[in-house]
Amino acid sequence: MGVLDVVFYTFVVVVVVQVVFYSVFFSRFAFSKPKKTVPKNYPVSVIICAKNEADNLKAFIPSIINQNYEEFEIVLINDSSSDNTLEVIKHYASLHKNIKVVDVKSIEAFWGNKKYALTLGIKASSHDYLLFTDADCKPLSKYWIKEMTAHFDENIGIVLGYGAYSKVKRSFLNKLIRFETLVTAINYFSFALSGFPYMGVGRNLAYTKKDFFKANGFISHIKVRSGDDDLFVNQVATPENTAISLSKKTFTESKPKTTFTAWFKQKRRHISTAKHYKPKHKVLLSLLYSSNLLFWLLAIILLIAAFSWKMVLCLFLFRLILQFFIFGASTKKLNEKDLLFFLPILEIFLIIAQLTIFINNLISKPNHWK
Repeated sequence: MGVLDVVFYTFVVVVVVQVVFYSVFFSRFAFSKPKKTVPKNYPVSVIICAKNEADNLKAFIPSIINQNYEEFEIVLINDSSSDNTLEVIKHYASLHKNIKVVDVKSIEAFWGNKKYALTLGIKASSHDYLLFTDADCKPLSKYWIKEMTAHFDENIGIVLGYGAYSKVKRSFLNKLIRFETLVTAINYFSFALSGFPYMGVGRNLAYTKKDFFKANGFISHIKVRSGDDDLFVNQVATPENTAISLSKKTFTESKPKTTFTAWFKQKRRHISTAKHYKPKHKVLLSLLYSSNLLFWLLAIILLIAAFSWKMVLCLFLFRLILQFFIFGASTKKLNEKDLLFFLPILEIFLIIAQLTIFINNLISKPNHWK
């Protein structure tokens, strides 16, 4: 058996793996129907941690204040900012009685660690139901709190939401950022629906204070600078206690990075947490990424060599069509339909970027969150 024969049979196996992911996992999300919920009107604490976010807070805090919800407080955490973030927070607190200020002073043991600041904010919160977002993030509806907390019940203690990035016209970087966010959301929503919840995003995440303290907060990964959202969910989420919210009224939108360097640094921090996931999640995600990489690499090699090219082309097109079909339904759900037209190009660039980030993280550790 020659080298190209081995490459061909490996390609066949890779395509089979990809088909399983798309037809078994991703289709669950793509063709799922939003779960009907009943508003609970639980008292809610919205928690926002800010570090040097004065301008963003001025722009986005009103979208939280103006939420249509009966009883909620906003816990604004100033994480040792060097700008006038604290002054902005105190200004809003002076105008609204439901805003609570938590001013965190940096200490050597937890310098640059967002989890320390968040822990103090959670302890200061008044209510048992916690809803998290970022200082540069705004809900796209005044019913965000109402729709997200409607998923809580006696069993559900974690609710995963979608945190989008705003669109920038004629920007390839913006499309790549949004595509990576879309792919990540499809992954964690699909795996959650399949009984393997493994992460959430802090831009749009809810859980109970009871679950937080039951898990001893972030203590098991407190030394990991990032991962206040995904590592916590990875630790405590189960098929029974986790729900996803697909209502567009629960979507949030953040400001995207505007340079490749800034985005690259951000993704280095995010990807560095994956090695701390549970083994079963690491296996699934490693298999998914490696099969994506090998699908394109082996297909290119075989097509250039014209080795069994008709069979290779058929398998290649079958996987692409299946991907378009699944992603088409998913982009419609998440209001990202414009990305579908650039799917193959964005996927190739994302695979290369992720491989580069992985190699860089092996060489040196990424920096803290701000």
